[in-house]
Amino acid sequence: MSDERLVELAIEAREHAYVPYSHFAVGAALLTADGSVYQGCNIENAAYTPSNCAERTAFFKAIYDGERSFSTIAVVGGPEGKPISDWCAPCGVCRQVMREFCDPDSFRIVLARSTDERRSLLLRELLPEGFGPEDLGHPAPAAKDGGAA
Repeated sequence: MSDERLVELAIEAREHAYVPYSHFAVGAALLTADGSVYQGCNIENAAYTPSNCAERTAFFKAIYDGERSFSTIAVVGGPEGKPISDWCAPCGVCRQVMREFCDPDSFRIVLARSTDERRSLLLRELLPEGFGPEDLGHPAPAAKDGGAA
């Protein structure tokens, strides 16, 4: 799947955001190793901490479905009701969730200001010195096909 198409799906997912407090809508589209896509949006809560980011929504949907091998996520965001216009990078918590399930040297994060204006970064670039399962003496979680995530 092209990065452009993945960004289109992230923009589509953003339309489902529930953001009555921040009015900042985020969408994500997570590509699995086998080509499946899971979309996510941010979902806010009046208590703030129970809120969930778009990236984690996409990951949690995929994990629930048994997915464990991921290649790329596209992320877009901006003020609710307006077109995306600036970069919207994942927060630290989302980066850590990505680190749990993805190889930091191959998992790509595509940020977009439009379908034509994109930046691609490796997880290691956004989360240098990340903390993963191997830091606890455990192997990286097995991918669905039995390989490393």
